[in-house]
Amino acid sequence: MDVRRAAQRHEGGEEAAGISSRHAFSFGPHYDPDNLRFGTLIACNEERLAPGAGFAEHPHSHTEIVTWVVEGELTHRDSTGHENVVRPGDVQHLSAAGGVRHVERNDADVPLVFVQMWLTPLEPGGEPRYAAVRALPDTTPYTVPEAAATLHVRRPAAGERTPLPSAAHLYVHVVRGEVRLSGEELSPGDAARITGAGPFEAEAVTDAELLVWEMSGG
Repeated sequence: MDVRRAAQRHEGGEEAAGISSRHAFSFGPHYDPDNLRFGTLIACNEERLAPGAGFAEHPHSHTEIVTWVVEGELTHRDSTGHENVVRPGDVQHLSAAGGVRHVERNDADVPLVFVQMWLTPLEPGGEPRYAAVRALPDTTPYTVPEAAATLHVRRPAAGERTPLPSAAHLYVHVVRGEVRLSGEELSPGDAARITGAGPFEAEAVTDAELLVWEMSGG
């Protein structure tokens, strides 16, 4: 198990434009050859957008983009004609495939916080695809078959233990609260990268929210 702390994330974004980004992997102008990916996961970005701020239309290709809103509302528009407002508890998935363009904005009057995760598909090309699931239950995993990956959401209350799946690669990101994992205490923004994981549990020290990627590829 390799624990990466929130303070180790690379700072990006553009503060003057109301955009703050914290990157868990090599990303954009920040190149780290020893931290390119884990399994099929190539990005886990914590994004903060001030009211009215956003990312202008930009392209993606050969990437599975999964977004989890923590606070506020995310407005999404893409070149396939989809437009949506994503709220806390929703999962948004944009499969860029052979190529797509999209816009992400905070059109609300309160700050927006979201976690965006990028995965590499097993096969390149294809047609772009968009999906959104409202208020994903903890008991319902979201599968990204293009990347041989499944997202699990866990929200254990303080003192509870929550089971984690077995996987060739398991990535555990702490959204909020404090958890104990194999003797390590993790706080918001911390993540654990676990290889060859057998079934085990995370213990919530306080009420917590976890995003857990189960990956067989990569």
